[in-house]
Amino acid sequence: MANTPQAKKRIRRNERRAEVNGARVSRIRTFVKKAEAALASGDKAAATAAVAAMQPELARGVAKGVVHKNTAARKFSRLTKRLSALA
Repeated sequence: MANTPQAKKRIRRNERRAEVNGARVSRIRTFVKKAEAALASGDKAAATAAVAAMQPELARGVAKGVVHKNTAARKFSRLTKRLSALA
């Protein structure tokens, strides 16, 4: 158990941050799933819109530190590659 006031404060802070970060990651996953579903459906217009909506969410996750930069780049690259193959 934490003894110092600062350690107690860190525990409280970490719990709040974990909630916020968890919500962020969940939101990003939802956008990625929507993009994957649109790509699987074969509808190029819907897939383009879904991938375009997903990209800023991924970038925001990187900026906030909840997703690694290379992970976001890999996801975006793979989905963009699938999108261009729909033609």
